[in-house]
Amino acid sequence: METLSESGTRARQRVASAQRIVIKLGTNVIMRDDGAAAVGLLYGLVESVVNIRRDGKEVLLVSSGAIAIGARHLGLRASAAQLAVKQACAAVGQSRLMALYEEAFGHFDITTAQVLLTEDDFLDPVRYSNLRATLDTLLKLGVLPIVNENDTVSTLELDRPSQASSAHRVFGDNDKLSALVMTKVEADLLILLSDVNGLYTGHPSEADAEFVAEVDDFTPELVSFAKEGNGRGRGGMTTKIEAARIVSEHGRVAVIANGRTPGILESVCAGENVGTVFAPQGTR
Repeated sequence: METLSESGTRARQRVASAQRIVIKLGTNVIMRDDGAAAVGLLYGLVESVVNIRRDGKEVLLVSSGAIAIGARHLGLRASAAQLAVKQACAAVGQSRLMALYEEAFGHFDITTAQVLLTEDDFLDPVRYSNLRATLDTLLKLGVLPIVNENDTVSTLELDRPSQASSAHRVFGDNDKLSALVMTKVEADLLILLSDVNGLYTGHPSEADAEFVAEVDDFTPELVSFAKEGNGRGRGGMTTKIEAARIVSEHGRVAVIANGRTPGILESVCAGENVGTVFAPQGTR
């Protein structure tokens, strides 16, 4: 285990003291290699969320997976599908994704709520105010919000049109969506769960790739470390770094960790030196 710097140690302390937490579950975490939902793994993560809530913390989930689940149910390859087909897969898969969560959390008598968002929900002041009030009320009522982009009507994440400038892209994937939700609801911590242990200096499969335990400065070299994922998800490490940057610039803490590691959520929330922690900017 690597020794953290002073800023890294402070960041881990802030992780351990976080009271409102946003957890993003990527497609590669909740889906098996054969395209089916990783039910056993999902139930393990659900139990971890329950344990965190029992410690008095508030949790919001941002979950991918609807398109992949819908594509499998329809016998399609989502990665090769046209935009309209991807939207159809999302429509079919979203209800099935929520059914998995409802059943899993239902074993612990926890009520879940589906929250599907588009960019306009953040751009329009009235809609954003209503969204913030709804999420705050759900948390006060002990309900677990489960957030996803509304892929059935929102095309930016699916199509990423080149003519749309980055200045008009509020988010284009669930990694950035989770960062935006996290900052807008004034959460303390964002946990991005992937299928790797965190950030490496190269692809984790490369022999000379070194693990990066902490980040306190978003340099061009850091961004160059990111490698694309296996293709089922639409994010990859590049968008996770960007999400962490958004969180860091808002004075909050983010952690990228391996969602396939048993007990990872409890370890992260305990402030243990697991995953890659991104310190708030200005704390060096």
